[in-house]
Amino acid sequence: MTLDLARLLLFPALMAFAAASDLFTMTISNRVSLTLVAGFFVLALAGGMAPYEMLSHVGAGALLLVVAFTCFAMGWMGGGDAKVAASVALWFGFAQLMDFLLYASLFGGALTLLLLQFRQWPLPYGLAGQAWLARLHDKQTGIPYGIALALGALLVYPETEWVKAIDLAHLALR
Repeated sequence: MTLDLARLLLFPALMAFAAASDLFTMTISNRVSLTLVAGFFVLALAGGMAPYEMLSHVGAGALLLVVAFTCFAMGWMGGGDAKVAASVALWFGFAQLMDFLLYASLFGGALTLLLLQFRQWPLPYGLAGQAWLARLHDKQTGIPYGIALALGALLVYPETEWVKAIDLAHLALR
């Protein structure tokens, strides 16, 4: 039961935290990525994931880490975004990696367009005192892409083996 609760709550909670953190501070703590990585290994071992499958997940995470840090080096995304993307790829493996990247890209494009439009309007006086909103409104500020990564990840997560392995009937009886 504890394993099922961890599968059900850990990943979504960390994704929600990463999105909120990026929205309000334009940063994602390394602790989020490290907790995702540690959580993956703990749940994979506790759930009996086969070593070759675990290695495949590590390969997906490593591949996305290289790609994401290349994007970071080019100034296209933040370092926290790159680490979170790689951590998500570790959880999804190659099976759901393309779905995640597709959804994150679509959400990222929509978020970018919305923020660019939002930044064209003057910020109402009553909201200008909110530091996070003023930072989000600033045309010199980047895009909090962690929001798009989290939305893409949360859309894909229910289709993963992590969720399919949960015994919902057993959880409902408790």
